[in-house]
Amino acid sequence: GNTYALFQIIKYITWVVALGLMLETVGVKITLLLAGSAALLVGIGLGLQQTFNDFISGIILLSERSIRVGDILEIDGDVIKIQEIGLRTSKGLNRNEISLIIPNSLITTTKVINWSHQTKKTRFKIDVGVAYGSDVELVMKVLKESAFEHEQVTDRDFIDIRFVNFGNSSLDFQLFFWTENTFRVENIKSMLRFAIDNKFRSNNIRIPFPQRDVHIIDPKVKPG
Repeated sequence: GNTYALFQIIKYITWVVALGLMLETVGVKITLLLAGSAALLVGIGLGLQQTFNDFISGIILLSERSIRVGDILEIDGDVIKIQEIGLRTSKGLNRNEISLIIPNSLITTTKVINWSHQTKKTRFKIDVGVAYGSDVELVMKVLKESAFEHEQVTDRDFIDIRFVNFGNSSLDFQLFFWTENTFRVENIKSMLRFAIDNKFRSNNIRIPFPQRDVHIIDPKVKPG
């Protein structure tokens, strides 16, 4: 990441210096050119304000290195793996294998979650509800076993089960687990749900669905 950022900055500086030397070589005075086109540059600057904002944001990203190639970000609810950081835009791949071109200003001016910033491992959770009357201890045991048996769940000693709430139709639990496969965690969650469903069936633990009692009153029948 550090080498990539340094290379990108050197590359852009080299292009600017080379362009200036080429203009000087062919007899174009850069200072006179800039002075003579000051008004034009002001108009262009106003029209390309967002573009300049993206350029400045790109310089910030490359110099600060708070986001690097290979980092997994969550931007506007979309999870993206950064493939390239450019001076104006960055390129990333989302979980649907769709390549995205992201303006750098979007990364620097909005709330961005960097799943790779501190550690390779990240904690996730799965919500599940069981029917009232279920054996709570058995439910917690089954949930922990389902996560413990999955090969991509790391730090198995830190698998955590929480009894969250007495819901309208269910007893609500949360399964917390750690994994290094942050980018494909939705696949891991899906496989864990399959495992939980199979174990619930084997242990006669029922997942309820919302039910409502409807009372129909005959308008012809007078109350009382």
